[in-house]
Amino acid sequence: MTTAPEATPDTMVAAAGPLADLRVVEMGQLLAGPFCGQLLADFGAEVIKLEAPGTGDPMRQWGREKPYGKSLWWPVVARNKKSVTCNMRTPDGQELARDIISRSDIVVENFRPGTLERWNLGFDELRADNPGLIMARVSGYGQTGPYSTRAGYGSIGEAMGGIRYVTGDPDNAPSRAGISLGDSLAAVFATIGVLTALHSRSVTGRGQLVDAAIYESVLAMMESMLPEWAVAGYQRERTGSVLPNVSPSNVYPTRGGEMILIAANQDTVFARLAAVMGRDDLVSMPRFADHAARGENMVELDGIIAAWTADLETDELLETLHAGGVPAGRIYTARDMFDDPHFAARDAIVRLAHRDFGEFPTHNVFPKLSDTPGAVRHLGPELGEHNDEIYRGLLGLSDERTADLTARSII
Repeated sequence: MTTAPEATPDTMVAAAGPLADLRVVEMGQLLAGPFCGQLLADFGAEVIKLEAPGTGDPMRQWGREKPYGKSLWWPVVARNKKSVTCNMRTPDGQELARDIISRSDIVVENFRPGTLERWNLGFDELRADNPGLIMARVSGYGQTGPYSTRAGYGSIGEAMGGIRYVTGDPDNAPSRAGISLGDSLAAVFATIGVLTALHSRSVTGRGQLVDAAIYESVLAMMESMLPEWAVAGYQRERTGSVLPNVSPSNVYPTRGGEMILIAANQDTVFARLAAVMGRDDLVSMPRFADHAARGENMVELDGIIAAWTADLETDELLETLHAGGVPAGRIYTARDMFDDPHFAARDAIVRLAHRDFGEFPTHNVFPKLSDTPGAVRHLGPELGEHNDEIYRGLLGLSDERTADLTARSII
């Protein structure tokens, strides 16, 4: 009979996640704040999500497809979290929230600036009881400035941050990505801020405020857009499926009517593409000889490549390109991801049991850490599923007290 290896502090951390010693209170809703909470929970943090009694986070109802009348988004964005009901618009609810926060390391919220202050839950009040507290505040425009009190959704932050203007076909109105890009970017930057503040706290012992604005999170992704305008007087415009002066890097047709992406704009990679095309002569042509020349003659070069790809079946074409060291690939749908051996080999998709949906697939935790990886431990909880654990266990409330709070819709 084999004996299980003895647990050590290192193996215990690896099993629970590298953030397992942290308690996070999530007071946001929809996506920008909750996605930050999800990222922290994925790496083991105990995330206690405070939700309004009776209704909870609107994400419980969001999403186009709702089998059994339930959201397929909620199990993902609320995975690894605990749900506690708390009416923070009432004095009793505010007191409960303060008691939980006083025992916690991090607060994440994405209400309109000023909301928590009206609820007597502002950062200065909370850190008076908990000097090491870190609060991540995600909002459309940030906590200061003339626009700070405006309602700010992710789509508005995408427009103000610059990405909407440059996205789409030049002959049409600006497009959007088919995901909530601005909210998600703000959540990622909030998470970076939280982890940075945690490192600072390990040195100073003091917590701090993390102010993550959606429009600034988008702006941070806009490469050299600002100096291009200020220094060179160049305004980026919508360019459809290509980037100006970057060629070849486009979508090309195959014989089967599919489309693939080829990215061969670097000089050495373009030489490899020309070789697999049987067109080594392209490299020596002055109009295709270097990166700048190919950019100036993008339309002609794309036409030459498209004429070649259109004569080949997709699988044959991709095998040829990969064998020749040319970056290329299909444009994946969800169906493609489930069928792809690379996704399977890297466990990019995991499956957990769901109370209503049965086997439920979701993306795994990224990035992958070699010693202390994150994990999807459970899917999004039912509303108030962890009330007893937190109110009776963590706060030590009596049965009579919890019954009273429930009867008055405080929890």
